[in-house]
Amino acid sequence: MKLITYQVGQKTGVGVISSDGEWVFPIQSIGPEYSTMLEVIKQISDSEKQLLEYASKQEPYSYRGAARLQEVHLLAPIPVPEQDIICLGINYMDHAEESARFRKREFDGKRPYAVYFSKRVKEATADGEAIPSHEDLVDSLDYEAELAFIIGKDASNVAPEQVKDYIFGYTILNDVSARNVQNRHNQWYFGKSLDGFSPMGPCILTADSTAYPPCLDIRSYVNGELRQNSNTSKLIFNIDHIVSELSGGMTLKAGTIISTGTPSGVGMGFDPPKFLKAGDEVTCQIEEIGQLRNVVK
Repeated sequence: MKLITYQVGQKTGVGVISSDGEWVFPIQSIGPEYSTMLEVIKQISDSEKQLLEYASKQEPYSYRGAARLQEVHLLAPIPVPEQDIICLGINYMDHAEESARFRKREFDGKRPYAVYFSKRVKEATADGEAIPSHEDLVDSLDYEAELAFIIGKDASNVAPEQVKDYIFGYTILNDVSARNVQNRHNQWYFGKSLDGFSPMGPCILTADSTAYPPCLDIRSYVNGELRQNSNTSKLIFNIDHIVSELSGGMTLKAGTIISTGTPSGVGMGFDPPKFLKAGDEVTCQIEEIGQLRNVVK
């Protein structure tokens, strides 16, 4: 089941995409009185999930306010996250290797501990919206296709074998990065948190809609050229590890977004590097979730 945040005219709401992918049904027309995705994540019951799943298989005339998906304006699934996005750094081995090459450092092939950092988000960029190039500050703009997951209930001291029960769903995140800013400050927070650097979407695929752990093909394209091509099964530190480790010392609140890292093929990994410029179209694609397309301006 796929859930979206969208606008029709001046009205913003949350909806479920029909099973044929052609229509969106407002959740409020189905029954639950939720007006934002965060309300859905924090409050939805199992019976309400079943109701939405049932509704997604019905004819479009069954629900008031049904609209063709192509005719609505998509927003990011969680337009304004309540907290910074938690990100994993260098969480695919091939990306760890290309990252070391870019920094002209030796890489011993060992990753004993996960690398975590946070990404400030003023407002998440939706599918189809522009990525600002920040040309006054950035000379090496890069893309990173990532699988992100959303915590469905407060998680504290969660054992690895219990993590599955805490996952609400999955979405695509483009962890847009200013490499020169990262290197200048010798850390990642500023260079990954500029306004517009968090494209997210196009939907949330609920956790019960795919196998666990998710083994999904992940790709990115720039102007139609395939750049990244991997599978989420190749994560060094998987979702069980991430949630269990973090929740062992900090409570992960419902609605927390965690992005699992990117595979090789980012712009800095090429020789010479292939950084983004104004006019470039970036497409991040994850199997079963969909595609996230944005143009650099």
